[in-house]
Amino acid sequence: MVLNGIDSIHKYRHWFEGKRIGLITAPTGLDKHFRSTITIFHENFNLTAMFSPEHGVRGDLDAGAIVETYRDPYTDVPVYSLYRKDSKRLTKDMLDEIDILVYDIQDVGVRYYTFIYTMLYALEDCAAAGVEMVVLDRVNPLNGIHVEGNILKPGFTSFVGNYELAVRYALTAGELAVMANDQMNWKASLRVVRLEGWERRMSFPDTGLIWVHPSLGMPRYETALLYSGTCLFEGTNCSEGRGTTFPFEMIGAPFIQAQQLADEMNAKRIPGVYFRPVHFKPTSSKHAGKLCGGVQIYITDRHEVKPIEVGVTLLLTIRDLYESFAFLPPVKEGSRPFIDLLGGSSVYRTEHIQAKQLLQQFAEESRQFAAMKQPYHLYD
Repeated sequence: MVLNGIDSIHKYRHWFEGKRIGLITAPTGLDKHFRSTITIFHENFNLTAMFSPEHGVRGDLDAGAIVETYRDPYTDVPVYSLYRKDSKRLTKDMLDEIDILVYDIQDVGVRYYTFIYTMLYALEDCAAAGVEMVVLDRVNPLNGIHVEGNILKPGFTSFVGNYELAVRYALTAGELAVMANDQMNWKASLRVVRLEGWERRMSFPDTGLIWVHPSLGMPRYETALLYSGTCLFEGTNCSEGRGTTFPFEMIGAPFIQAQQLADEMNAKRIPGVYFRPVHFKPTSSKHAGKLCGGVQIYITDRHEVKPIEVGVTLLLTIRDLYESFAFLPPVKEGSRPFIDLLGGSSVYRTEHIQAKQLLQQFAEESRQFAAMKQPYHLYD
């Protein structure tokens, strides 16, 4: 049986007893009996503060919604926002309230997902303040072996990419924290409550664990697997499936001819996936209430599929087929287009760039990253 860090917390009571504890968590902070990390720390230790990432500690906020400071209605513990409009950092006043900071959130193993930057910002802030940090480790649902995609380039940092990671980086949160602490020379007092029973080859279906969605846009393991490629569509005028029951698994737009696109994609014989023509009306987000043509991506073999190849090939195929396709402009004046922030470079906007060329370039960067991260593995 695979156990996440919270499931072994009883072995580490001496780390927490007699200390004022701060907790960064989310609805995925659950043990194997579905007891929340909040409840476990509130009942067993001195939980004095909680810190909220995107979506809130109870998961009651939409993607991108600004989180305000409040008191948790179930524990009366103050909850301070790490997703404020002006900052996503811990302040000195926040850190003065605690002796030790605990992090427990299920990640999806993809560079764009914001929880890991909440963790890394907190680690850097704790290092500067002399506050100890403990990561309750959780499995990487996409396994700890397969690295995919390019490495984030300097000058393209944001909250969807603030560290030089490959898109699919094949590390647990604990391993990533150890690596960043060393490479950035933060010298934080960092400890990791390790997984038990997890092997690097394991994807989420191999663990025996039950999927709890890390956010409303991530309802299934299959969503997370495809997300590493299809999240790129957030930087385009195509719907990435938000506002449907299959976010990141359905891609479309009013200008796309569904059958044409499905035929074109299936003809490429990309391993591990099949493209079904679909029509849908998103209830929210891009093209809300408008009929979109597009494709639903089915994973036919999770061991064969390379989601970055899927996302890149689909994006550039749509670009070549439809004149109405466009990359979205920067959100604010002076900033980079969102596709650059997701892509970690401006490569996707390179005129006439082709999928095969990009994927060859990415494969070399993936190999470099895989070699670089290996010394930081905590698990075989």
